[in-house]
Amino acid sequence: MKVVMFVAAASLVIQTFPAMVQAAETQDPHAGHHMPSETKAQAATYKASGVVKKIDAAKGSVTLAHGPVAELKWPAMTMGFTVKDKALLEKLVVGKKIDFEFIEQGKSYVVTAVK
Repeated sequence: MKVVMFVAAASLVIQTFPAMVQAAETQDPHAGHHMPSETKAQAATYKASGVVKKIDAAKGSVTLAHGPVAELKWPAMTMGFTVKDKALLEKLVVGKKIDFEFIEQGKSYVVTAVK
């Protein structure tokens, strides 16, 4: 009985395998893949406005309470960003409202310009 069920299951897999392969070949082979961080960084620069909440010069990061970012479907929130150049931190003062540009780099968001 077990042998019969095994043979039936194996037969089913063998019969459907060509259809599964064909379906896989017609789909985008890169679907679900993420671009390397360098490509993403070059591809999109986002703009936002926010208020400086915390500056960590040693880590090269800043915490910002920013408004919505429509391109990323983000609501207003407070979050940490790294900075591309630590010299940008000199332009920041806790409590000051700023306009800034940032990129996505790997799993981080990096401030590239402050106005």
